[in-house]
Amino acid sequence: MTRSAQIRHDWTLEEVEALFALPLLDLLLRAQSVHRAHHEPNTVQMSTLLSIKTGACPEDCAYCPQSVRYDTGIGREALMEVEAVRECALRAQAAGATRFCMGAAYRSPKPKDLRAICAMVREVSALGLETCATLGMLTPEQARELKDAGLDFYNHNLDTSEEFYGEIITTRTYQDRLDTLEAVREAGLKVCCGGIIGMGESARDRAQLLLTLANLPQHPESVPINELVQVPGTPLHGAASVDPFDFVRAVAVARLLMPCSHVRLSAGRTAMSDELQALCFLAGANSIFYGEKLLTTGNPDTDHDRKLLARLGIVPEAAATTRSEAATGAADHPA
Repeated sequence: MTRSAQIRHDWTLEEVEALFALPLLDLLLRAQSVHRAHHEPNTVQMSTLLSIKTGACPEDCAYCPQSVRYDTGIGREALMEVEAVRECALRAQAAGATRFCMGAAYRSPKPKDLRAICAMVREVSALGLETCATLGMLTPEQARELKDAGLDFYNHNLDTSEEFYGEIITTRTYQDRLDTLEAVREAGLKVCCGGIIGMGESARDRAQLLLTLANLPQHPESVPINELVQVPGTPLHGAASVDPFDFVRAVAVARLLMPCSHVRLSAGRTAMSDELQALCFLAGANSIFYGEKLLTTGNPDTDHDRKLLARLGIVPEAAATTRSEAATGAADHPA
Protein backbone atom coordinates (compact mmCIF):
# COMPACT_ATOMS: atom_id res chain seq x y z
CA MET A 1 0.00 0.00 0.00
CA THR A 2 1.11 3.55 -0.64
CA ARG A 3 1.42 6.37 1.88
CA SER A 4 -1.86 7.13 3.64
CA ALA A 5 -3.88 10.22 2.71
CA GLN A 6 -4.79 12.72 5.39
CA ILE A 7 -8.07 12.01 7.17
CA ARG A 8 -10.10 15.21 7.31
CA HIS A 9 -13.38 16.33 8.85
CA ASP A 10 -13.20 19.97 7.76
CA TRP A 11 -14.03 19.86 4.06
CA THR A 12 -15.71 22.85 2.45
CA LEU A 13 -18.46 22.69 -0.15
CA GLU A 14 -16.20 24.45 -2.62
CA GLU A 15 -13.52 21.79 -2.20
CA VAL A 16 -15.99 18.95 -2.71
CA GLU A 17 -17.53 20.58 -5.78
CA ALA A 18 -14.02 21.02 -7.19
CA LEU A 19 -13.45 17.27 -6.85
CA PHE A 20 -16.69 16.55 -8.70
CA ALA A 21 -15.55 18.93 -11.46
CA LEU A 22 -12.23 17.17 -12.11
CA PRO A 23 -11.76 15.44 -15.47
CA LEU A 24 -13.13 11.94 -14.90
CA LEU A 25 -9.86 10.12 -15.51
CA ASP A 26 -7.98 12.43 -13.15
CA LEU A 27 -10.65 11.85 -10.51
CA LEU A 28 -10.42 8.08 -10.95
CA LEU A 29 -6.63 8.14 -10.66
CA ARG A 30 -6.79 10.13 -7.43
CA ALA A 31 -9.54 7.94 -5.99
CA GLN A 32 -7.76 4.68 -6.80
CA SER A 33 -4.50 6.01 -5.33
CA VAL A 34 -6.26 6.90 -2.06
CA HIS A 35 -8.09 3.58 -2.11
CA ARG A 36 -4.83 1.63 -2.32
CA ALA A 37 -3.34 3.70 0.48
CA HIS A 38 -6.01 2.47 2.89
CA HIS A 39 -7.38 -0.83 1.58
CA GLU A 40 -6.17 -4.09 0.13
CA PRO A 41 -6.57 -3.70 -3.64
CA ASN A 42 -8.76 -6.04 -5.67
CA THR A 43 -10.92 -7.08 -2.73
CA VAL A 44 -14.58 -6.53 -1.96
CA GLN A 45 -16.59 -6.92 1.24
CA MET A 46 -19.73 -9.01 0.69
CA SER A 47 -22.97 -8.20 2.54
CA THR A 48 -26.40 -9.78 2.29
CA LEU A 49 -29.58 -7.85 3.14
CA LEU A 50 -32.77 -9.50 4.42
CA SER A 51 -36.12 -7.81 4.95
CA ILE A 52 -37.20 -9.14 8.33
CA LYS A 53 -40.40 -7.05 8.40
CA THR A 54 -41.87 -5.79 5.14
CA GLY A 55 -44.35 -3.08 4.18
CA ALA A 56 -46.82 -0.78 5.96
CA CYS A 57 -44.20 1.81 6.88
CA PRO A 58 -45.86 5.11 7.93
CA GLU A 59 -43.09 7.27 6.43
CA ASP A 60 -43.52 8.99 3.06
CA CYS A 61 -40.04 8.51 1.54
CA ALA A 62 -40.73 9.17 -2.15
CA TYR A 63 -38.46 6.35 -3.33
CA CYS A 64 -39.74 3.58 -1.06
CA PRO A 65 -42.19 0.85 -2.17
CA GLN A 66 -42.77 -0.12 1.46
CA SER A 67 -44.55 3.11 2.38
CA VAL A 68 -48.19 2.58 3.33
CA ARG A 69 -48.97 5.76 1.41
CA TYR A 70 -48.20 4.30 -2.03
CA ASP A 71 -49.82 1.51 -4.03
CA THR A 72 -46.82 -0.53 -5.15
CA GLY A 73 -48.08 -4.08 -4.72
CA ILE A 74 -45.89 -4.67 -1.67
CA GLY A 75 -47.93 -6.44 0.99
CA ARG A 76 -47.61 -6.26 4.73
CA GLU A 77 -45.47 -9.01 6.25
CA ALA A 78 -45.03 -9.45 9.98
CA LEU A 79 -41.66 -9.65 11.71
CA MET A 80 -39.96 -12.92 10.83
CA GLU A 81 -39.33 -15.66 13.37
CA VAL A 82 -35.83 -15.83 14.81
CA GLU A 83 -35.11 -19.33 13.47
CA ALA A 84 -36.17 -18.32 9.95
CA VAL A 85 -33.72 -15.41 10.04
CA ARG A 86 -30.98 -17.74 11.25
CA GLU A 87 -31.61 -20.07 8.30
CA CYS A 88 -31.37 -17.15 5.87
CA ALA A 89 -28.11 -16.08 7.49
CA LEU A 90 -26.70 -19.59 7.11
CA ARG A 91 -27.53 -19.59 3.39
CA ALA A 92 -25.94 -16.15 2.96
CA GLN A 93 -22.81 -17.31 4.74
CA ALA A 94 -22.59 -20.43 2.58
CA ALA A 95 -22.85 -18.20 -0.51
CA GLY A 96 -19.87 -16.12 0.63
CA ALA A 97 -21.35 -13.19 2.57
CA THR A 98 -19.42 -11.98 5.61
CA ARG A 99 -21.97 -9.43 6.85
CA PHE A 100 -25.68 -10.05 7.33
CA CYS A 101 -27.94 -7.01 7.34
CA MET A 102 -31.49 -7.12 8.73
CA GLY A 103 -33.93 -4.47 7.55
CA ALA A 104 -37.38 -3.68 8.92
CA ALA A 105 -39.91 -1.16 7.63
CA TYR A 106 -40.35 0.89 10.80
CA ARG A 107 -40.46 4.54 11.64
CA SER A 108 -38.86 3.28 14.84
CA PRO A 109 -39.10 -0.19 16.42
CA LYS A 110 -41.49 -0.99 19.27
CA PRO A 111 -40.02 -2.53 22.45
CA LYS A 112 -41.47 -6.01 21.80
CA ASP A 113 -40.14 -6.05 18.25
CA LEU A 114 -36.74 -4.79 19.32
CA ARG A 115 -36.43 -7.66 21.81
CA ALA A 116 -37.11 -10.14 19.01
CA ILE A 117 -34.60 -8.41 16.74
CA CYS A 118 -31.97 -8.56 19.48
CA ALA A 119 -32.53 -12.32 19.60
CA MET A 120 -31.94 -12.43 15.83
CA VAL A 121 -28.73 -10.45 16.25
CA ARG A 122 -27.46 -12.91 18.84
CA GLU A 123 -28.23 -15.91 16.61
CA VAL A 124 -26.59 -14.41 13.51
CA SER A 125 -23.56 -13.22 15.46
CA ALA A 126 -23.11 -16.72 16.86
CA LEU A 127 -22.61 -17.96 13.28
CA GLY A 128 -19.51 -15.77 12.95
CA LEU A 129 -21.11 -13.21 10.64
CA GLU A 130 -20.88 -9.47 11.13
CA THR A 131 -24.33 -8.11 11.95
CA CYS A 132 -26.06 -4.98 10.71
CA ALA A 133 -29.59 -3.66 11.19
CA THR A 134 -31.68 -0.88 9.70
CA LEU A 135 -34.84 -0.24 11.70
CA GLY A 136 -35.55 3.46 11.32
CA MET A 137 -34.98 5.99 14.07
CA LEU A 138 -33.46 4.86 17.38
CA THR A 139 -33.31 6.35 20.84
CA PRO A 140 -30.02 6.15 22.73
CA GLU A 141 -31.54 3.40 24.89
CA GLN A 142 -32.53 1.33 21.85
CA ALA A 143 -29.09 1.72 20.34
CA ARG A 144 -27.50 0.46 23.56
CA GLU A 145 -29.89 -2.50 23.64
CA LEU A 146 -28.81 -3.51 20.14
CA LYS A 147 -25.15 -3.05 21.04
CA ASP A 148 -25.57 -5.24 24.10
CA ALA A 149 -27.12 -7.94 21.88
CA GLY A 150 -23.94 -7.97 19.79
CA LEU A 151 -24.92 -5.79 16.81
CA ASP A 152 -21.88 -4.56 14.89
CA PHE A 153 -23.29 -1.99 12.43
CA TYR A 154 -26.37 0.20 12.21
CA ASN A 155 -27.54 1.54 8.85
CA HIS A 156 -29.33 4.88 8.71
CA ASN A 157 -28.89 6.74 5.43
CA LEU A 158 -29.10 10.50 5.07
CA ASP A 159 -30.39 9.90 1.51
CA THR A 160 -29.57 13.36 0.12
CA SER A 161 -28.58 16.89 1.10
CA GLU A 162 -30.35 18.71 3.90
CA GLU A 163 -31.53 21.32 1.39
CA PHE A 164 -33.18 18.77 -0.93
CA TYR A 165 -34.38 16.43 1.83
CA GLY A 166 -37.84 18.00 2.14
CA GLU A 167 -38.54 17.19 -1.52
CA ILE A 168 -38.15 13.48 -0.72
CA ILE A 169 -39.36 13.02 2.87
CA THR A 170 -41.68 15.08 5.06
CA THR A 171 -42.48 12.68 7.91
CA ARG A 172 -39.13 13.08 9.66
CA THR A 173 -36.47 15.73 9.58
CA TYR A 174 -32.85 15.68 8.58
CA GLN A 175 -32.00 16.38 12.21
CA ASP A 176 -33.95 13.26 13.22
CA ARG A 177 -31.57 11.25 11.08
CA LEU A 178 -28.51 12.95 12.50
CA ASP A 179 -29.80 12.36 16.03
CA THR A 180 -30.10 8.62 15.32
CA LEU A 181 -26.55 8.55 13.98
CA GLU A 182 -25.36 10.25 17.15
CA ALA A 183 -27.23 7.74 19.33
CA VAL A 184 -25.70 4.86 17.38
CA ARG A 185 -22.18 6.26 17.77
CA GLU A 186 -22.61 6.91 21.48
CA ALA A 187 -23.71 3.29 21.95
CA GLY A 188 -20.45 2.11 20.40
CA LEU A 189 -21.95 0.77 17.18
CA LYS A 190 -20.31 1.16 13.79
CA VAL A 191 -22.18 3.34 11.32
CA CYS A 192 -23.38 2.51 7.84
CA CYS A 193 -24.64 5.71 6.20
CA GLY A 194 -24.86 6.94 2.64
CA GLY A 195 -27.38 8.19 0.14
CA ILE A 196 -29.27 7.80 -3.13
CA ILE A 197 -28.30 9.21 -6.50
CA GLY A 198 -30.98 9.94 -9.10
CA MET A 199 -33.90 11.41 -7.14
CA GLY A 200 -33.83 14.71 -9.03
CA GLU A 201 -31.15 16.25 -6.84
CA SER A 202 -28.58 18.67 -8.22
CA ALA A 203 -24.83 18.16 -8.46
CA ARG A 204 -24.52 20.50 -5.47
CA ASP A 205 -26.92 18.29 -3.47
CA ARG A 206 -24.66 15.30 -4.12
CA ALA A 207 -21.64 17.29 -3.01
CA GLN A 208 -23.48 18.49 0.11
CA LEU A 209 -24.53 14.95 1.04
CA LEU A 210 -20.97 13.66 0.88
CA LEU A 211 -19.70 16.77 2.66
CA THR A 212 -22.10 16.13 5.56
CA LEU A 213 -20.91 12.52 5.86
CA ALA A 214 -17.23 13.45 5.60
CA ASN A 215 -17.51 16.16 8.24
CA LEU A 216 -19.15 13.95 10.86
CA PRO A 217 -16.93 13.61 13.96
CA GLN A 218 -16.14 10.05 12.80
CA HIS A 219 -16.56 8.84 9.24
CA PRO A 220 -19.13 6.06 8.69
CA GLU A 221 -17.36 2.72 8.47
CA SER A 222 -19.62 1.86 5.51
CA VAL A 223 -20.90 4.37 2.95
CA PRO A 224 -23.58 2.92 0.62
CA ILE A 225 -23.92 4.77 -2.68
CA ASN A 226 -27.31 3.80 -4.12
CA GLU A 227 -28.74 4.52 -7.54
CA LEU A 228 -32.49 5.09 -7.38
CA VAL A 229 -34.47 1.95 -8.16
CA GLN A 230 -37.68 3.27 -9.70
CA VAL A 231 -40.73 1.36 -8.47
CA PRO A 232 -44.15 1.91 -10.09
CA GLY A 233 -46.50 3.57 -7.63
CA THR A 234 -43.85 5.64 -5.88
CA PRO A 235 -43.65 9.40 -6.55
CA LEU A 236 -40.16 9.04 -8.05
CA HIS A 237 -41.19 6.50 -10.65
CA GLY A 238 -40.38 8.07 -14.01
CA ALA A 239 -37.58 10.30 -12.70
CA ALA A 240 -34.82 11.11 -15.16
CA SER A 241 -32.07 8.50 -15.18
CA VAL A 242 -28.58 9.32 -13.91
CA ASP A 243 -25.64 9.70 -16.27
CA PRO A 244 -23.49 6.65 -15.43
CA PHE A 245 -20.37 8.78 -15.23
CA ASP A 246 -22.07 11.05 -12.68
CA PHE A 247 -22.70 7.98 -10.53
CA VAL A 248 -19.05 6.97 -10.83
CA ARG A 249 -18.05 10.49 -9.79
CA ALA A 250 -20.11 10.17 -6.59
CA VAL A 251 -18.34 6.91 -5.74
CA ALA A 252 -14.92 8.42 -6.40
CA VAL A 253 -15.56 11.56 -4.36
CA ALA A 254 -16.87 9.44 -1.47
CA ARG A 255 -13.60 7.50 -1.57
CA LEU A 256 -11.52 10.68 -1.53
CA LEU A 257 -13.43 12.27 1.34
CA MET A 258 -13.61 9.13 3.50
CA PRO A 259 -10.45 7.15 2.74
CA CYS A 260 -10.82 4.46 5.41
CA SER A 261 -14.52 3.74 4.88
CA HIS A 262 -15.90 0.87 2.87
CA VAL A 263 -17.73 2.48 -0.04
CA ARG A 264 -20.57 0.16 -0.96
CA LEU A 265 -21.92 -0.19 -4.47
CA SER A 266 -25.45 -0.71 -3.30
CA ALA A 267 -28.98 -0.50 -4.77
CA GLY A 268 -29.33 -0.15 -8.51
CA ARG A 269 -26.75 -2.71 -9.58
CA THR A 270 -29.35 -4.76 -11.47
CA ALA A 271 -29.56 -2.00 -14.08
CA MET A 272 -25.79 -1.41 -14.21
CA SER A 273 -23.61 -2.91 -16.91
CA ASP A 274 -20.60 -4.95 -15.91
CA GLU A 275 -18.45 -2.16 -17.34
CA LEU A 276 -20.09 0.48 -15.14
CA GLN A 277 -19.61 -1.67 -12.04
CA ALA A 278 -15.95 -2.12 -12.98
CA LEU A 279 -15.56 1.67 -13.17
CA CYS A 280 -17.13 1.95 -9.72
CA PHE A 281 -14.59 -0.51 -8.32
CA LEU A 282 -11.84 1.53 -9.98
CA ALA A 283 -13.33 4.62 -8.32
CA GLY A 284 -12.89 3.02 -4.91
CA ALA A 285 -16.00 0.96 -4.24
CA ASN A 286 -15.01 -2.08 -2.19
CA SER A 287 -18.27 -3.45 -0.82
CA ILE A 288 -21.41 -4.84 -2.46
CA PHE A 289 -24.74 -6.27 -1.43
CA TYR A 290 -24.64 -9.89 -2.47
CA GLY A 291 -27.78 -11.91 -3.12
CA GLU A 292 -30.87 -11.79 -5.27
CA LYS A 293 -32.92 -9.25 -3.34
CA LEU A 294 -32.49 -5.93 -1.53
CA LEU A 295 -35.43 -5.68 0.87
CA THR A 296 -38.09 -5.60 -1.87
CA THR A 297 -36.15 -4.77 -5.06
CA GLY A 298 -33.95 -6.95 -7.25
CA ASN A 299 -30.20 -7.47 -7.10
CA PRO A 300 -27.84 -9.33 -9.44
CA ASP A 301 -27.83 -13.07 -8.73
CA THR A 302 -24.86 -14.51 -6.88
CA ASP A 303 -23.63 -16.54 -9.87
CA HIS A 304 -23.39 -13.40 -12.02
CA ASP A 305 -21.55 -11.56 -9.25
CA ARG A 306 -19.05 -14.39 -8.85
CA LYS A 307 -18.35 -14.41 -12.58
CA LEU A 308 -18.01 -10.62 -12.75
CA LEU A 309 -15.59 -10.49 -9.82
CA ALA A 310 -13.57 -13.35 -11.32
CA ARG A 311 -13.33 -11.52 -14.65
CA LEU A 312 -12.03 -8.44 -12.81
CA GLY A 313 -9.64 -10.38 -10.59
CA ILE A 314 -11.44 -9.19 -7.46
CA VAL A 315 -11.82 -11.55 -4.50
CA PRO A 316 -13.97 -11.37 -1.35
CA GLU A 317 -12.23 -9.82 1.65
CA ALA A 318 -12.38 -13.07 3.61
CA ALA A 319 -10.65 -14.92 0.77
CA ALA A 320 -8.07 -12.15 0.50
CA THR A 321 -7.33 -12.45 4.23
CA THR A 322 -6.92 -16.20 3.93
CA ARG A 323 -4.65 -15.76 0.92
CA SER A 324 -2.55 -13.17 2.79
CA GLU A 325 -2.26 -15.38 5.86
CA ALA A 326 -1.22 -18.31 3.71
CA ALA A 327 1.47 -16.20 2.04
CA THR A 328 2.72 -15.03 5.44
CA GLY A 329 2.83 -18.60 6.69
CA ALA A 330 4.83 -19.70 3.65
CA ALA A 331 7.32 -16.91 4.28
CA ASP A 332 7.63 -17.87 7.96
CA HIS A 333 8.09 -21.57 7.12
CA PRO A 334 9.92 -21.80 3.79
CA ALA A 335 10.16 -25.20 2.17
